[in-house]
Amino acid sequence: AFKCSYARIGGQNVDVVKDPITDPGKKSKKGRLTLEKNGSTWTTVVEGRGNPGNDQLVEVFRDGVLLVDDSFAKIRARADEKEEPVTKVQKTVGITGDVFNNIVMLTDSYKVTHHLQYPPGTIKVYSYFECRGGQFETVCFFGLQYFLKKYMVGSVVTPAKLNEAEEHFKIHFSNPVHGYDPKLFNRASWEYIIANHGGKLPIEIKAVPEGTALPYKNCLFTMENTDDNCYWLTNYLETLLVQIWYPTTVCTQSREQKKIIMKFLKDTGTPQVIEGGGHLFKLHDFGFRGVSSVESAATGGAAHLVNFLGTDTMAALMCAKEYYGEAAAGFSIPASEHSTMTSWGREGELDAMRNMLEQYPKGLVACVSDSYDIFKACEQYWGTDLKDTIMSRDGTLVVRPDSGELPKIVLDVLTKLEGKFGSEKTSTGHKKLPPCIRVIQGDGIDIKSLEMILNAMKAAGWAADNLAFGSGGALLQKLHRDTQKCAFKCSYAVVNGQGVDVVKDPITDPGKKSKKGRLTLECEGGVWTTVTEGKGAASKDKMQTVFRNGELLIEDKFAAIRERSNVGL
Repeated sequence: AFKCSYARIGGQNVDVVKDPITDPGKKSKKGRLTLEKNGSTWTTVVEGRGNPGNDQLVEVFRDGVLLVDDSFAKIRARADEKEEPVTKVQKTVGITGDVFNNIVMLTDSYKVTHHLQYPPGTIKVYSYFECRGGQFETVCFFGLQYFLKKYMVGSVVTPAKLNEAEEHFKIHFSNPVHGYDPKLFNRASWEYIIANHGGKLPIEIKAVPEGTALPYKNCLFTMENTDDNCYWLTNYLETLLVQIWYPTTVCTQSREQKKIIMKFLKDTGTPQVIEGGGHLFKLHDFGFRGVSSVESAATGGAAHLVNFLGTDTMAALMCAKEYYGEAAAGFSIPASEHSTMTSWGREGELDAMRNMLEQYPKGLVACVSDSYDIFKACEQYWGTDLKDTIMSRDGTLVVRPDSGELPKIVLDVLTKLEGKFGSEKTSTGHKKLPPCIRVIQGDGIDIKSLEMILNAMKAAGWAADNLAFGSGGALLQKLHRDTQKCAFKCSYAVVNGQGVDVVKDPITDPGKKSKKGRLTLECEGGVWTTVTEGKGAASKDKMQTVFRNGELLIEDKFAAIRERSNVGL
């Protein structure tokens, strides 16, 4: 968590705290802080009462200047509980360029050595990517175009990149006894790509169109070398392209949540919300701070926007625009966080809420309301003191509880608001708050809790349209490659002029048996099938050639991907 604990307002020092009655464990620290150590005991001293001379927190950045630049060796030493002073500097220029964009190094270490392991006479390696099972039976494919544009299109192999990679490899693969074996790095073959292909990758990729939803256990893309001398390159690129598991899994799970939301909107008498596109704002992406990297936020956030229109993950907007040609893939509204509310103090919470309505006199505005007492906020502040303003306002106030037991807190908040604002009945007899007020639940939301809450609302007589959801870590981070059992395997090779169907078939896990031979992905009467062993019809193959020899051959727009994802909903 990251919380405001101190502010200076009107020349006065203000100790700030969040203290929700619905979850004491979320009470934040108060005032200016020091982190102090006495022997082996660490203590955070609050309310400005600490000793600055004993503060273990070190100023690392101030006014655009980096003040500490530690070596990795020092960090390792501290992890071993050794005392190491910080390295003080004054740097005004950060690291420039994309240090990670070297195609020669975007692989697992062991793959650097694999050119020595294929059978003599190998000239072709053909591999495929699939979800061989997983949590969701339907997979929505997304993200390949990003990785191709970002890392593979154009002359991506250069002498400078080879030199950089070789410098790393000489140390990385060195052995204190045996030294470094130069043949481990296939430099000559990379130089061949520069000399004969202008640094462009001699690879062909065929893929199902992004946004397509199809059953798992089907091939999603294939990859093979187009130059006989570069058979080793196909699976060298596996590490990079298997990362497509991430946006594909986010997109798949997001689509499943969309199906759940649509079901409950229909079941509780508000199908018109779907007809008007309102359901596309019912699951808002709160995930930027909860992911492992900016790239994860960008690709995962864009994957969610295939299915919805609401997001606070701005990296996703940049990804959709730069890599998929969508000028505005998602939208947001003015909303408060705890710091903008608690900096007013407990006694100033009503003024903070009034300020929200005054600063945003029309349209949608969301306000976190559990800083201290969510029920007082609903009944007294929103439901009494500010009720007339809310009722007459040209727009909707969205109340956000951010703590409490699920689904109870949602039902309690709806009931409190109904007691002050009233409700009407939908065609199915479910209650709906007036248009001036709604609720968003953004704490503890994943696909299971989302469905649980909607079930509880339906059972308690509430329409699903009363509520929107915000989801962060669970939407973009609470998943992994095995959520959909994503895998990339070689299924065909040409060795000594003969085609060889290749298969992995471990007796210890039949579920990991791979597909065999050249593949086509076919769909007859809505039934998807991956045809193996070269027995398929090329004319029926739904996979299209998207990349060949360093060139992108198909460039999908985000709108087309969204349209495909809606098939079957």
